[in-house]
Amino acid sequence: MLLEDCRYDGSHRFDLSKYPTSAKTDKAKKAEYAELTAKNTQLMAELQEKLYAEGHEGVVIMLQAMDAAGKDSTIKHVMSGVNPQGVSVYSFKTPSKEELGHDYLWRAVKNLPQRGNIAIFNRSYYEDVLVVRVKDLRKTYAMPSRCLDESDDEFFDRRYRQIRDFEEYLWENGYRLLKIFLNVGMEEQKERFLARIDEPAKNWKFSPGDLDERALWPQYMDAFEKAIANTSTKHAPWYVIPADQKWYARWLVSEAVVGILKDCDPQFPEMSPEDRAKMAECRERLVNWK
Repeated sequence: MLLEDCRYDGSHRFDLSKYPTSAKTDKAKKAEYAELTAKNTQLMAELQEKLYAEGHEGVVIMLQAMDAAGKDSTIKHVMSGVNPQGVSVYSFKTPSKEELGHDYLWRAVKNLPQRGNIAIFNRSYYEDVLVVRVKDLRKTYAMPSRCLDESDDEFFDRRYRQIRDFEEYLWENGYRLLKIFLNVGMEEQKERFLARIDEPAKNWKFSPGDLDERALWPQYMDAFEKAIANTSTKHAPWYVIPADQKWYARWLVSEAVVGILKDCDPQFPEMSPEDRAKMAECRERLVNWK
């Protein structure tokens, strides 16, 4: 399975069930794909240095998934070689009182990276068309009735449109989005939850509330399908990555990150003749310094 098989840009009907949760790759190839991921990590570091030096484009990498799909470990392994000076990670947890007092895109906007930098969103503003939809949280919003007195479909269709507009706005202002859905299977999630319960070193990762979320699996899959179908565009496609085999998923994600950085085509800034002459003078001063 190649990265292109995971890409959806809105050009045809989207059916999440057609996207596998596992690439079913022979486990004997695990070391081979780990090596490929490592090579991509090195290439990523080289491209990031140019991106940072040039300062023309910002990159936002968004990871969405069900619990235990591997968001944290993907960030840890895939982004291990980048310079932390040019990368920030923001986790979208339960909104604070301040965040709830603003529009739902506000906390994303205030965490956009400076051009030349990379931001990683662990979850994102898509939570506002996922968990908000599944748990019917819009009824708790402190908003005027004109914003709430409509059906669920009307409310979320408007949000999908707002997200498409927002992402087009980002594209037109020098940002590229890499939107990744780590598509873990329900049985694989069960095994990972059991490991978190049975292995003391992983106990901290488990919360009883995770099972409450698991009970809503069909509703979440429906919400993910609707969100991906309605917000995938040419400039902001979704990548539905099979996540049951973590090592294979990490390779696919590394391919996607390298791909978007290559699309930026970053270059080290070229010096003007005047700057080169000035640098030559500085070199001569240093050589003759006593």
